Amino acid sequence: MSINELLLASLVPSTRQAAESQLTTVSVQPGFLPHLLQLALDPAQPLQVRQAASVYFKNNVRRRWDTESEEPPVPNDDKLALRRQLVPAMVSLSSPSDKLIRIQVGEAVATVAEFDFPQQWPELVDQLVSSLSESDYSINIGVLETAHSIFGRWRSQIRTDDLYTTINYVLSRFQDQFLALFYRTAALISQPGQPNLPLLAQAMALLLALFYDFTTQDLPPAIEDAHDKFFGNATEDGWFLHLLKWDPLELRGDPEDPNPTQPLVIRATILEIAELYTLKYHELLAPRIQAFVRAVWELIGASGETIREDIVVAQAIKFLSVAVKSGLNTQLFSQRETLESLCERIVVPNMSLREHEVEQFEDDPLEYIRRDLSLGIEGGSTRRHAAAELVRAFVSIGLETEVTNIMERYIAKGLEVYGQNPSANWRSKDTVTYLVTAVASHGSTTQQGVISINPHIDIIKFFSDHIALDLQSENETIHPILQVDAIRFLYTFRNQLTKDQLLAVLPLLVKHLTSRNYVSYTYAAITIERMLSIRHGIQPLFSHTDIQGFAPNILSALFGKIEAGGTPEKVAENDYLMKCVMRVVLTARNTLTPVYTSVLERLVNILGVISKNPSNPNFSQYTFESIAGLLRFIGKDTPSAIAHFENALFPPFTFILQQDIDQFIPYVFQVLSQMLELHPSNIPDAYRSLLPLLLTPPPWQQRGNIPALVRLVRAFLKKDAATMVQTGQLRTVLAVIQQRLIPSKLNDLFGFELLQAVVASVAPTDLRQYLRDVLMTLFTRLQTSRTDKYTYGLAYFIFYTMAIQVEGLNPDFVISAVESVQANLWPSLLADVLLPTLSKTPAKDVKVVAVGLVRLVTQSEAMLTEPCARTWPLALNALLKLLLQPGKHAQKDGNSDLNEEALSLIDLEEQNAGYQAGFSKLAASQPLPTDPVPHVSDVSEYLAGEFARAVREDRRGRYKRLLSGAEPQLVAPLIQALGTAGVSL
Repeated sequence: MSINELLLASLVPSTRQAAESQLTTVSVQPGFLPHLLQLALDPAQPLQVRQAASVYFKNNVRRRWDTESEEPPVPNDDKLALRRQLVPAMVSLSSPSDKLIRIQVGEAVATVAEFDFPQQWPELVDQLVSSLSESDYSINIGVLETAHSIFGRWRSQIRTDDLYTTINYVLSRFQDQFLALFYRTAALISQPGQPNLPLLAQAMALLLALFYDFTTQDLPPAIEDAHDKFFGNATEDGWFLHLLKWDPLELRGDPEDPNPTQPLVIRATILEIAELYTLKYHELLAPRIQAFVRAVWELIGASGETIREDIVVAQAIKFLSVAVKSGLNTQLFSQRETLESLCERIVVPNMSLREHEVEQFEDDPLEYIRRDLSLGIEGGSTRRHAAAELVRAFVSIGLETEVTNIMERYIAKGLEVYGQNPSANWRSKDTVTYLVTAVASHGSTTQQGVISINPHIDIIKFFSDHIALDLQSENETIHPILQVDAIRFLYTFRNQLTKDQLLAVLPLLVKHLTSRNYVSYTYAAITIERMLSIRHGIQPLFSHTDIQGFAPNILSALFGKIEAGGTPEKVAENDYLMKCVMRVVLTARNTLTPVYTSVLERLVNILGVISKNPSNPNFSQYTFESIAGLLRFIGKDTPSAIAHFENALFPPFTFILQQDIDQFIPYVFQVLSQMLELHPSNIPDAYRSLLPLLLTPPPWQQRGNIPALVRLVRAFLKKDAATMVQTGQLRTVLAVIQQRLIPSKLNDLFGFELLQAVVASVAPTDLRQYLRDVLMTLFTRLQTSRTDKYTYGLAYFIFYTMAIQVEGLNPDFVISAVESVQANLWPSLLADVLLPTLSKTPAKDVKVVAVGLVRLVTQSEAMLTEPCARTWPLALNALLKLLLQPGKHAQKDGNSDLNEEALSLIDLEEQNAGYQAGFSKLAASQPLPTDPVPHVSDVSEYLAGEFARAVREDRRGRYKRLLSGAEPQLVAPLIQALGTAGVSL
């Protein structure tokens, strides 16, 4: 099949997998990416082929352009060709019909620039400048989009010398042409009767975006010199104020279209620039701040209620918030009249629910929830968000009492209007609830809700007087939005309620899980999940006994709502429900033992459905977390249940592995590891039959599989290393380490992790024959591609091997293995590589490294003779320096606190959940950390004891001579401890 045919086949579900496999094979051939780009540009090709080519091109560039990537890198000749072709390609895609293709190619350009500009692509800016046209704005739009895709990255980057060098390089070549094009475009759009006004407006929007890009880090001198032209002065408004009012009739479009027009985009971007200047260059903006505040005030007043205007109104109010917080005009904003007017004309009207939001509540409830949930987060994008932030801005400059008094009048008035006719005036109460939330919340986060409140607002009283009744009402007796408001109020102020108060309302939330209203039952699930997530430190507020009576009913209701979806996409649509399932499982723990079989059955059924078409990464993560959590707490306390889990999970897991559902495979490996680790007996046959598959190359080629595969192979080694030695599987494991893991900068530490499992589980007599080759691989990587991370990984592995208690495994075993690679290699390795990196030892590793060093200086015969003896004082110095770090050599055993710590990481893990090349960890499946050297309780005591023993057994006084070479101030406490023990040096 040709590339064209493969691209078309990749769009058809029945042929997608085979076509993608063939494309992957040919994609590494030289010339493939330039050919793919030409396909995307060729107007003679079918549109589907061009679009598929552009997407595949972008994805290949993202995966393979970085030379550090695990994927086969793009050949240098192809890179050179593409750097020549990309800017002309963007220019050639200037037609509006090519917009989708231009977006994909533009993202590829940004990726290439991220890695190659300016060092390998110095001509990029000159290519952009030379492509600009005096008259063809279709071409200019392509150039400006390309420039913004590259320079827009500066907005989020941390200030560094390299970044500033790059910015100055760009400005030196681009800013004069940029300013000239800006002035020319601004003048053209101001002239009536322009035939290409839509293109001019789009170009102006991009020029403004670039203005933000250029000023986001620092103010370029040329732009600072032209400040009055943009911001105006006492006699002229300047381009920005002019453009804030610019709204030509021919560009207004259909008011029902939710997409903002170009004039609206222009206004919103100017307001973003004004916000940036208020935050970073306030001394320049200060003379014009009143003019901008006045213009923004007028702009908000003239704005309508359409959806497309939200972007401007929200950004305008956000600018006012920043202006208030900046203190540039505190006198203006603190005037009673101004404050009253702002609250009356801006805050209160923009807190009200609009008709399209009511329609969204009914027609697109999930999107309503997502937008509503972000209300308390600074920088929210809706009018309500922005209005709430403006209230908080007033509070931040000391106007808390004043703004509270003003808002209390509107709250009282709204409640009065509602009371006159609750069924007709329900919107008034909705507005009141949001006003109370805004004025009462000083600060909040998604994870914790409100974290500080306004002391002038009695949250508990308002809840009792006005919210509790709505929470208790039957689903059909009040408007569902008010019922959602009541649930949301609990969600928002959950940290302000006591545990007893939260437990009292929990039954009401459980009842709402059975509501027929999508938003009501989803918000109930969200609120329950967040309540159960409240922690004091790492300890959860609610224990398993607190929700023991509720858990089965909560789970049953949630499963019912999830299963009602029917199709894989609809079942996985609402990840809030599955997140609540996960939280209930992790909170209820072993109290679910009586019902765990039914809970597991429903989870397995849901997994079976979504496996047919994985579509929601968060839902999938929570599903597997729920399974892992159930296994964690039931399997630990009821070992006999492990067989039931295996019988239930093996069929769907087999399906996932056979169908190569790569999004789920890392999860499957983690849960398999968890079951194997919990298994009370030897490895069952079902696992043994899986091991040969795990040791073939394909599973290791998926980057996301590697951490889970390493854990699973470690579990096999721990359970039955002897059989793996007999069957030759150990040799295969070592080959994976040497060929796949250690050479990779991304996976080298996983190679060391697996090596540690090998040396801990395999008898030294069986390991000896392989050790020389393994060490040669380690040292080759050290010599050819050393990194700090790798060097420390090697050092930890060496000292781990010396520290652990395995018969026949001791420091001299390790030294002899190193010497088998090259004579006299050990002294230089120890002195020049291993010991210097120990200053970077993290606290969790100190005990193991220190025990390894103790054994090295007290149990090694080789270290007492030359040439190794000259490094003995260095090793002792390094050991004693480690022990000087207070508390760092204390080792935590696996206990309940660590259990809580592991589970508290779930909120962090879920933020990174997704179908990606990276690994998605299941926090609930993670084993508790174990101490590799449990025989040592105190390293300092262990050192003194071992040293005393070694000195007593040494008849030739070697330790006394070697000790004289160590640093006196370090060894003094050791000598004193030995003297106390009756050992004289």
